[in-house]
Amino acid sequence: MSVATDPLNAERRSTRAAVYPTRAAVVAAATGAPFALLVGVFAPGRWYAGLAWPLTVLLLTLLDALLGSRKAKLSVVGPDSASVGGQADVTVALAIDGPRPPRAAQVAVATNPLVRAEEEGRTAVELAGGRGSVLVGLHTLRRGTARIEALWARWRGPLGLSWHQRQVEAALAFPVLPDIRGVEERASQIFQRHALQGLLAQMDRGDGSDFDAMVEYRAGMDRRAIDWKQSARHSKLHAKEFRTERNAQIVFAVDSGRQMSEPVAGLPRVDRAVSAALLAGWVALKLGDRVALHAFDSRPRVAGGLIGGAAAFPALQRLAAEIDYSGEETNYSFALTTLAGLLTRRSMIVLFTEFTDATSADFLVRAARKLVEKHLLLVVVLRDEEVETFLDRAPDAVEDVTRAVTAAGLLADRKLALTRLRHLGVHVIESEHDRVGERLVAGYIDLKRRNLL
Repeated sequence: MSVATDPLNAERRSTRAAVYPTRAAVVAAATGAPFALLVGVFAPGRWYAGLAWPLTVLLLTLLDALLGSRKAKLSVVGPDSASVGGQADVTVALAIDGPRPPRAAQVAVATNPLVRAEEEGRTAVELAGGRGSVLVGLHTLRRGTARIEALWARWRGPLGLSWHQRQVEAALAFPVLPDIRGVEERASQIFQRHALQGLLAQMDRGDGSDFDAMVEYRAGMDRRAIDWKQSARHSKLHAKEFRTERNAQIVFAVDSGRQMSEPVAGLPRVDRAVSAALLAGWVALKLGDRVALHAFDSRPRVAGGLIGGAAAFPALQRLAAEIDYSGEETNYSFALTTLAGLLTRRSMIVLFTEFTDATSADFLVRAARKLVEKHLLLVVVLRDEEVETFLDRAPDAVEDVTRAVTAAGLLADRKLALTRLRHLGVHVIESEHDRVGERLVAGYIDLKRRNLL
C-alpha cells in the first residue's frame, strides 16, 4: 500500500483553515428578514428591534465557531498500483481533537486528470471519539501516475451553525498500469475451451511442419500424411506425424497516435489495444512462441526485444506501461519500415491501429504492401460503434440526416481500406471493444493451427 505522510506534521504551511456559516445559519438569519421589515413599517421609531433576530443568529454562529474543535489531522493511504479502466480505493483517515469532537464529518479529495473520484470526491465519515476513516473510490481513466493532490475535511460545530474546514496538501501517488485483470483467468478459459475441441493437442502433435514420428495410420488422420513407401514395406498404412513449430516470433505493434488516443466506451483505444496485446502475449508465451512489443505515432516510441517463456510476462507488462498517449499523426511508413528492419526472420506482426480518412488508410495500405512480402501481418481495428449508431438511428431532424450521410461515407472508406488490405493477403480483425482480446487470441491460434506463422 502507498502511504502519504501526515501533511500537517510534515509541513504546517500546507494547511489551510476556514470557518463559515452552514446553510441552517443562513436560512435562520434570512427567516428574520420579514420580521425586521414589519418592525420598520409599523414601528419605525424602534427599527433597531428588527435586528434582534439576525444579530442573535450571528452571535450564536460566532459562539458555535468558538466552541467547535479546531485541530484536525488528515492522512491518506492508497494502493501500490491500479489498472486503467478500473477502480482504485484510497483510505482517508481523519482525527479531530477538542473537548467536544463531532460525531460526523465530510472529507473530499482532489486528484489529477488520470483519475476521477466518485461523488466529486466528497464522502461522509462517521467519527468515534473524533477518529474515523472512509474509503473513497477513484475511477482510473488513463495510464500514468495518479496523484491525490489535496485533502479536505469539514465538520459542524456543536450548534450546527458553523462549518470548520481544513485543507491539506497531499503527497500520495501510485501508478496506473495497463489492464491485466483476469488475463490469466481469461487465457485459461480460452485454453480450456480449445482443449475441449482437441486443438491444443493437435498444435503440439499432428498439425505442423516439423516431422515428429512415423506412426500407424488411424482413422481421422490426414490422408495426405500417409507415407506409401513405409506402408508398402510394413504391409500396413503408416503416416507421418508432425509437430507445430515453436519459437515463432510474434510482434505486437501498437499505434499510439492521435486517433488511437480517442476514447471508445470511456477508455482510450490504445488502452484497449494494450490489454488485448497482453492477453494474446500471455497465450503466445505459454505456447512457446517469442513475443515483442513496439509502439509508434509519428515515429517509433517503444521498442522491446523478443522474449520467451511464461516467466517473461511481467517484463512485457512493464514495457506496455511505457506506451504513452500522443496527439501526433501516425506515420505508418516510417514506423513499419523501421520495425521490419529489426526483424531478421519471418514474423507475425499484429498491428493495432485506427483510421478515419482515406488518406491515412492509403498510407497504411502502402506500408502493408511491403510488409506482407516477408512477414505475416494481422491488423486489428475496433468497430466505431458511435458512427454506426448515427447510421442506424432514424432521423428526426435535418442534422440527423447530415450525420447519417457523413457516417455512411466514413464507414464506406473504412470498409474499402480493409478490403484492400485483405486483397494484399493481410489478415484483418474488426472487433467490438469488449471482445477484441478474445477475437485476437482466437485469430492467433487459428493462424498457428493452419501453420501460417
